[in-house]
Amino acid sequence: MYTELFDKISFSEAKERVLSKSNIDIESALHTSSSGKALNFEEYLSLLHPTADLYLEEMAQLSLSLTKKRFGNTISLYMPMYLSNECRSSCVYCGFSFENKIPRKTLNESEIRAESEVLYFKGIRHVLILTGEDYSITNLEYLKSAVRVLKAYFDSISIEIYPMDREKYEVLIGEGVEGLVVYQETYDPEVYSKYHLRGMKKNMRYRLEAPDRGGLAGFRRIGVGALLGLSDPYGEMFRLAEHAHYLSKKYWRTTIQVSLPRMRPAEGEFDKTISVSDREYVRFLFALRLFLPDSGLVQSTRESVRMRNHLAGMPITHMSVESRTDPGGYSGGEELKQFEIEDSRKIQEFTEMLKKKGLDPVFKDFDRAFFQVPDRIG
Repeated sequence: MYTELFDKISFSEAKERVLSKSNIDIESALHTSSSGKALNFEEYLSLLHPTADLYLEEMAQLSLSLTKKRFGNTISLYMPMYLSNECRSSCVYCGFSFENKIPRKTLNESEIRAESEVLYFKGIRHVLILTGEDYSITNLEYLKSAVRVLKAYFDSISIEIYPMDREKYEVLIGEGVEGLVVYQETYDPEVYSKYHLRGMKKNMRYRLEAPDRGGLAGFRRIGVGALLGLSDPYGEMFRLAEHAHYLSKKYWRTTIQVSLPRMRPAEGEFDKTISVSDREYVRFLFALRLFLPDSGLVQSTRESVRMRNHLAGMPITHMSVESRTDPGGYSGGEELKQFEIEDSRKIQEFTEMLKKKGLDPVFKDFDRAFFQVPDRIG
């Protein structure tokens, strides 16, 4: 399990490892990458250092070249579908947190079908389903029923829900789920304990080991991420890359994807966000691309139009589009959103931007012949 590696060094020591790097280390790492060789972990850490900001243009060009080499010009597009915002966990930074007095809703099969039809006729073939952490309401049977509805509309289904045991993951894989996303939120144990006050999510180690359980269960794709803004970003970037690299080596049949969301305004009064500037954010993404050349880098509509336009196809390979973060939001539901999005462009406008950049938007996660609307959809 990743926790064995995690326990070998503290979060503060991880941060100091990054900040101990020098100009010589940075230039050596860039020379390694420009020579076509894979970075080792210490070289990756060098590119996180604040001084690497002076080399941002070189990192950008190397990232662009490597992304094109490994992923071509394709940008995989997906849309998130929130099935429920009901939650028994208290995470002080989250709009769905148990303490927040917001309207709660869980979609029934008819409502899931209505959401699916909207996404299907927009051309989406890869959907990511999300829930809050209410295990009694969105239990395994509920999820199985939801997946059976979704399979009529989508070629690829991923889940971003509460962590589960391996056996339950195996059941969902058997139903047709291919991808698992588990963002750790923060890899800092002290901060994790401070911001997760109740519910199963309070158990940090169980969450840390969820991608391992997913790898053992046999998911085709696993996504990990850290929510920048909760703790020191250098410690987070050390841990996130360490985790992703570990997973890619241990579960080599599984594709590992990495996401780097930044905090966005949400319901509640959380005001402890640690600022991560645009230049820092971009540098972190370039470093990840150069260290993890085969991993998809995912970016959501949390980021600005300018940022998403700039990064598409450079380090970023997977992007959400026209997202709603409220259950039933696509088919006209209430405003029950988890957080504020930044890029609200419609699919057509977004894909036109990609094409102008010479990129090829792909609406499904893997190659399969295009097919007509099936009779069961109508």
